[in-house]
Amino acid sequence: MAINLQKGQRENINAPKFTIGLGWDINNTSTGGAFDLDASLFLLGDNKKLVSDNHFIFYNNLESPDKAVIHSGDNLTGDGDGDDEQIKIDLTKIDAAVKEITVVVTIHDADTRRQNFGQVRNSFIRIFNTDTNEEILKYELDEDFSIETAVEFGRIYNRNGEWKFEAVGSGQRDGLEKFVSMYQ
Repeated sequence: MAINLQKGQRENINAPKFTIGLGWDINNTSTGGAFDLDASLFLLGDNKKLVSDNHFIFYNNLESPDKAVIHSGDNLTGDGDGDDEQIKIDLTKIDAAVKEITVVVTIHDADTRRQNFGQVRNSFIRIFNTDTNEEILKYELDEDFSIETAVEFGRIYNRNGEWKFEAVGSGQRDGLEKFVSMYQ
């Protein structure tokens, strides 16, 4: 039985191999242009910075150097039910230097298309056991981010040898570039 998290809540993952599923729908009252949401992961060391440039996982870099993190690829529309993008993580392979994985979702070309997360609904992140498909936890974004174009959904971090997930739900207006500059 999955645990539904609230913002700020933390939970153990307790699975060496898991998949992060991200999903969303677009409000019918949107700008009329296509929405392209992108999931990105930042694999950080103790210093809260990228272990290397190749530890930034996104649509142009779909896997980590150790092949422990593999992104399913870019979903350009968010159409359909369930997960729109998935990222598989195998903690048995992950580089020992990685202490935190930050999960961010951004709107591609948000400024040009005049789009923001206020036009997105039913957005969620879930983590499920890759081997059994059992859902471990889910966090549904329930805030109205009317000016934000990027949201940190959560972070996975190693504390005393245990991997945990924290539901963050923090948005900002400067898109993916802001996160890249924070973590480089």
